[in-house]
Amino acid sequence: MSKTYVLDAFALLAYLYAEAGGARVKELLQSAADREARVLLSLINYGEATYTVERRRGPAGAQELIGNVEALPLEQVGVGRELVFAAAHAKANHRLSYADAFAVALDMGQGAALVTRDPELKCLEGLVQIEWVGD
Repeated sequence: MSKTYVLDAFALLAYLYAEAGGARVKELLQSAADREARVLLSLINYGEATYTVERRRGPAGAQELIGNVEALPLEQVGVGRELVFAAAHAKANHRLSYADAFAVALDMGQGAALVTRDPELKCLEGLVQIEWVGD
C-alpha cells in the first residue's frame, strides 16, 4: 500500500517557488505521479497558498499559482462537515491557524504524514506524523 502525504500551504509554496524543502515536495509529487504515493491538499490550504501569493505577486501571480497547482499529481480534498468539525477540534485544542487546522484534520483522517516547514506546527509533534522539509 502506498504512503499518503498531506501538503500544507508552506510545503506547496516551497515546491512552486523552489524554496527550502521544495526538492522533497518534488520527490513526493513524483512518487504520486508514479502511483507510489498519494499526495493530498485541502482546498482550504490551497486557498491559503493562493491568497499568500496574491498578496506578494498580485492577481496574476495567484492565477499562475492556480494553473501550476492544477497540473500537479495531487488530490484536492474538499471541505465537508466531517473535516470542518475535525479542524474545529484541532483548532480548539492547539495553538495553530484555522487553515493549518484543516491540514492537521486531513492528515489525521488519512493516517498520513503532514508535510510542512511551518514552525507553528511544532506543537503537534507526537500527535501527528510530521515530515519537516526545509531548514
